[in-house]
Amino acid sequence: MPTYYAVRTIPVTHSLAAPLRRSSSPLPWQAHAARRWGTLKEMALIDSHAHLDFYIETPTERDEVLRRAYAAGVHSILAIGIGDGPATMQQALEIADSTAGAGLPQGYPQIYPQIYASAGIHPQEAAHATSEALEKLAALGAQERCIAVGEIGLDYYHFDNPDIATQKQAFIAQMRVAAKLRKPILIHCRTSEPRHPAGEREVRRRRHLGGPARADRRALDAAWAGGIMHCFSGTVDQAEQSLAAGFHLSFAGNLTYPRAQGIRDAAVAAPADRILVETDAPFLAPIPLRGQRNEPALVVHTAAALAELRGISPEELATLTTENFKNLFPTTR
Repeated sequence: MPTYYAVRTIPVTHSLAAPLRRSSSPLPWQAHAARRWGTLKEMALIDSHAHLDFYIETPTERDEVLRRAYAAGVHSILAIGIGDGPATMQQALEIADSTAGAGLPQGYPQIYPQIYASAGIHPQEAAHATSEALEKLAALGAQERCIAVGEIGLDYYHFDNPDIATQKQAFIAQMRVAAKLRKPILIHCRTSEPRHPAGEREVRRRRHLGGPARADRRALDAAWAGGIMHCFSGTVDQAEQSLAAGFHLSFAGNLTYPRAQGIRDAAVAAPADRILVETDAPFLAPIPLRGQRNEPALVVHTAAALAELRGISPEELATLTTENFKNLFPTTR
């Protein structure tokens, strides 16, 4: 399975079954948030972005991950359906369907979260966004428990990514699919730190992070259903661009990292009705578990940090982000 790199991170392969290693001494606000997260885990949280199909290291790994999530207070998860390309982007929906309808495993829903799915073609796989793949995406997106199209977008960071024109073509085509389905889109946007010379030229030309949110909005304005800037990692100005384009901002574990002050500033400035929390699991484990293999249960750390930054209680943060998610995805009510 290809590795889909999260923003400003590297893939990790450690298991939570191993002893947990604490990061270096937390900043003062992090220590305060850590003292409060025990309260937050009693609340019902939603992890708005997790790659559940990656949990296949053992036959029972995914089941164990889901049980830990529910025990931590994470009662709903949006499973991201990119697979390892279009051929397997149905895997998240298959997982979601396993939590609905007749024949559920014993213990649902008391010990497992509710799972919803997305489907989409990641920009690293943009070269495979054929007409057949787009037809498959439309069919998946029409299913009841597939509530979003994504993650889709642009990624100028990695040298082996498809060329920018190919990425844009795939991105616009998928926005059109989402518009026809009237379903929100989940944006992967890594255009602000290009390593490839072509990406650098494109950023100099457009100077945006919210740009993919704006770029070719004409493709879906008539049926715009909103969306999420997943793992938001930009500045206050870039957050304002994304918000103006109609997006929610979802904050992941990198919110807690020492050098992420810009992300924290954006998290404080964002309107209360447009924020969400996520793990991007198995990537981006938050402090105090940075470097571990991430999983949905750990969203409580990010949520506690976000509550502390915004000066609200953990209970208020859990209620707020849950309501925001359900407003964006009404069928999850």
